[in-house]
Amino acid sequence: MTAKTPAHLRPATGKWWRSVNADFDLDPHHVRLLTLAAEAWDRGQQAREIIDAEGMTFIDRFGSPKPRPEVAIERDSRIGFARLLRELALDGVDGPEAPRAPRTPDYGNRR
Repeated sequence: MTAKTPAHLRPATGKWWRSVNADFDLDPHHVRLLTLAAEAWDRGQQAREIIDAEGMTFIDRFGSPKPRPEVAIERDSRIGFARLLRELALDGVDGPEAPRAPRTPDYGNRR
């Protein structure tokens, strides 16, 4: 199915969305799930940028440190993104802007 890339996605996320849509034969409901996954990724990145700029905690009116709301937003977005990829059976597909670290010979071995 040929679908139009959602305009509200970040450029890198839109590129990822187009590549997944081109590489897989997606039904209309799968395109919607792909869009939700892309939105979850973008939301997590927005939260990450705020955390990077403001820190993970803030001091409340009583002088106690509290986690920033963006920490939960980032966590929930990561979980949502991973679940949507699994729902689409795209477990092996990297997300947008995903770092590609080389795998060492002992990758996955626990000692």
